[in-house]
Amino acid sequence: MVFELRYSQYNSHSILIEWPAIIDDIILENILNFKFDIEKHFLKQKIEVVNAYNSLLVIYSLTIDNINDEIFILKSLYKAQNNQKKLKFNTWEIPVCYHDEFAQDLDDFSKIKKLSKSQIIHLHSQPIYTVYFIGFLPGFLYLGGLNSQLHLDRKISPDLNIKKGSVAIGGEQTGIYPQNSPGGWHVIGNSPISIFDVNLNPPCQIKSGDCIKFSAIDNKEHNEILNMVENSSYQLKTL
Repeated sequence: MVFELRYSQYNSHSILIEWPAIIDDIILENILNFKFDIEKHFLKQKIEVVNAYNSLLVIYSLTIDNINDEIFILKSLYKAQNNQKKLKFNTWEIPVCYHDEFAQDLDDFSKIKKLSKSQIIHLHSQPIYTVYFIGFLPGFLYLGGLNSQLHLDRKISPDLNIKKGSVAIGGEQTGIYPQNSPGGWHVIGNSPISIFDVNLNPPCQIKSGDCIKFSAIDNKEHNEILNMVENSSYQLKTL
């Protein structure tokens, strides 16, 4: 599918390309395929291409001398795209313990949404989530696909220290905090795995376009997996 894109100069070194402002898997696939084409075309040049929900930011190493010429090149690359899928994606299984020990906001969340804890866990762990992009923190996954019954605005006053691995809900999204961090999302569980590890190449195995399936585990399993992670013997599982 071909979209009507908007191209604009973002600053002296970059061009912003925008798609329709909706969160959609078809748009995501289009964005990632175009990103692939741009990176391939500029393979011998130093550029960086950053994707978000509805955009690509093409960052050049040098100042853009003629913005119209560069936009023309990008438009030509987009028009030359074929519709064949070029990229392969994984579906990752992420273990999550929803026990009270790790779910500091689950009680309040349950009361506000008028859902039992078991209903929340079921609704949260059933979908296959799409990874739209990674940001905010290294390895923080922006996921699409949260059940609408679990949508809840972020906290008015953010917490100053959310623990690494915390699984939380904010607005229409859910995600995993890859490290200790301030944050305003509602914490409903914890995953013992490391989403981002500087000792790995790449540091984050999960990429935009991949999918996530949360799998509920108990305290014992959480501790066992955490020990394996600390001993570098745990491997992320794919479905």
